[in-house]
Amino acid sequence: MAGKEMRDTNFFEVACPDCGAMLKIDPATRAVISHTSAPRKKTFEDFDAATRALREQEARKESLFRQAVDAEKNKEDVLAKKFAEALKKAKETPDTGKPLRDFDLD
Repeated sequence: MAGKEMRDTNFFEVACPDCGAMLKIDPATRAVISHTSAPRKKTFEDFDAATRALREQEARKESLFRQAVDAEKNKEDVLAKKFAEALKKAKETPDTGKPLRDFDLD
């Protein structure tokens, strides 16, 4: 068993295309031997950029909320118009009685 321990130390390293981590792989067993995480990137360079991004995010949230409120205010009018149009269309088309089903055709 001592001869088999660390006999095959020609591991190769591969960079993960998704996260950028380094994987050390044993070619004999085709198993990942070790994993080194990629260094984390800073989200913001300084506090000014972070506060600016937060202000922009808050402004965007407020804009989306106002749009939702306006849509909710107009919702009743839109539904009333759609109902009136459907009612008018239903009155224009004559009622032919009971609709035919595929079962009735046999």
